[in-house]
Amino acid sequence: MNCELFKQNVILLVYEELADDMLFEMRQHAGRCAACHQELESAQQFRSDVSAIPMVEPAPNLLAASRLRLQEALETAEQHHGWRAWVFDPVDWLRQLRFSPALAAVILIVGFAGGVLTAFRVSHPATIDPGTIDSPAEASIAGIRGITQDPSTNTIQISYDKLQQASTRGSIDNPDIEKLLLYAAHAQQNPGVRVESVSILSRKCHDTQIRETMMRALLDDRNPGVRLQALDGLEEYVKEDIQVRNAVIQALLNDSNPGVRTEAIRLLQPVKADSMVRSAFERLARQDNNEYIRSESERTLNSLPPID
Repeated sequence: MNCELFKQNVILLVYEELADDMLFEMRQHAGRCAACHQELESAQQFRSDVSAIPMVEPAPNLLAASRLRLQEALETAEQHHGWRAWVFDPVDWLRQLRFSPALAAVILIVGFAGGVLTAFRVSHPATIDPGTIDSPAEASIAGIRGITQDPSTNTIQISYDKLQQASTRGSIDNPDIEKLLLYAAHAQQNPGVRVESVSILSRKCHDTQIRETMMRALLDDRNPGVRLQALDGLEEYVKEDIQVRNAVIQALLNDSNPGVRTEAIRLLQPVKADSMVRSAFERLARQDNNEYIRSESERTLNSLPPID
């Protein structure tokens, strides 16, 4: 980590938009470098000043329409780099967005401006009765806005955007509710919504499709809270489902979060004699960078009978 890279990413650090490893490295650098520490304090003060300004919430219709227009603009934008002018390079776009907050702001403004015309043709938000809700596959859902559960009745309410905000209520056994939860688990940008949906779905891991969603969340979701919820749902299937066991092993070996890896160790204890599990613990005991993971792997191996 050098000072130039730190300055390029300090705003992303303040708004916690960095991966865990990058976040840790930048905080370590700020603790060692006085100039970058001052840069971080200035950025934090900027965020504090901006947060003090009253913010006007955009209308749900405008927000949903603008998101759709922005997505379409990003997918169809032309590049002008010689022969690459004929090819849309999404990686290059993502790189520019990551390191150029100003560019991201410009694109967002363009998307909102373009969405204004569409917003006038959108109807008012509505609460939809479960008996009349369209299938989520047919609803052109723009995003899941929130999930709440009534503990006394086990009723789940899901608010989601089509071209306008909508919501539906029903039991977790309702097929439409289940489809929306599955959609929220892997297609929703809000990590809080993903955590809640995975938490609810984890109670139905006897369903093969839901179990596969839990494994995908465990291995692919960027939020450690989501991955922990997925582990919780998969726990009772580690013994009987080899695919679940292999997914937990992969999380143990490759996850960037020590808490997720520690939970994976606990889940694998009942099957620690399995050859694949044992091999994973042997690898970690020899060379893992995390001292706790190394010691727990050694302890697990010492509890196993020697191989003849």
